[in-house]
Amino acid sequence: MQTTSSKTVPHGASTKDGNGATYGFLAYLIWGAFPLYFNALKPAGAWEVLSHRIVWTLVVCLVALAVTRNLSFLRRLAASPRQLVATSLAGLFIAVNWTVYIQAVITGHTVEAALGYFLNPLVTVGLGVVVLRERLRLMQWVAVGVGALACVYLAIDYGRPPWISVVLALSFASYGFMKKRIGGSLTAIESLTAESAVLTPIAIGVLIVVGMTGNATFNGHGTGHSVLLLCAGIVTAVPLLLFAAAASRVPLVTIGMLQFITPILQLLCGVLLLGEHMPIARWIGFAIVWVALILLTIDSLTAGTRARRLARAAENCAI
Repeated sequence: MQTTSSKTVPHGASTKDGNGATYGFLAYLIWGAFPLYFNALKPAGAWEVLSHRIVWTLVVCLVALAVTRNLSFLRRLAASPRQLVATSLAGLFIAVNWTVYIQAVITGHTVEAALGYFLNPLVTVGLGVVVLRERLRLMQWVAVGVGALACVYLAIDYGRPPWISVVLALSFASYGFMKKRIGGSLTAIESLTAESAVLTPIAIGVLIVVGMTGNATFNGHGTGHSVLLLCAGIVTAVPLLLFAAAASRVPLVTIGMLQFITPILQLLCGVLLLGEHMPIARWIGFAIVWVALILLTIDSLTAGTRARRLARAAENCAI
């Protein structure tokens, strides 16, 4: 009778997973500290910050691609109208996300912005149902329902819908949807380069208008302020590349668990470091959102465990 030998872990696999988790943690840690960075850019307005972010991100990406001799992808992208349109739409969605987020931070609404990224997984699931006609499991329906309840509760508490949170969640979920349509044909830095290239002419136009109206802050607020604006490209590109390195090394479930680091840190930045007021009633609203996220996480872990069990069973049957 043939016996099955125990599986050995591939050499370096545990190290690879460990490195991947570290890369993911660092990416979400940097994103979580963004409120402090954007708050430090005052008195620059959201449009000026956004424009510098786009322009210098493109510069950083082009330099990195030139060093690695990988600029030829631009010709491939230009030769594929469908992919070019999808990339352009992705760039527009992330530009909306960046603009609203920066405006939220510099106007003292970091906590409401953090809520948007807590809501993002729930909105992504909802987008899958509406756009992709995906079928949800019972636990996913419950999670989405609890998330909707939280939005209604917070709208009553704010005296208005939490527009900042909703727009951030919708724009980022839409960005993720377009990235899924693009697929794996572009690496993380290639995709960011293409998105920045699409937006750069608009960004340059905005900078010209800001300068003509006398609202530009790049040259009039000291060397430190100018350097901080110049660093916008590095600040944007580094966490994205760390995230790409993590996503290629660790399971999706791990990435899903790590993603909550960012809104938690953003919330703490808003309340503890930027002095934003958080009444008890609002904490209750956030708690309802967290219940929805816990349900979604449990469902994801359960589904992942079930899929691995079925895969092992199929493999054993094959043996």
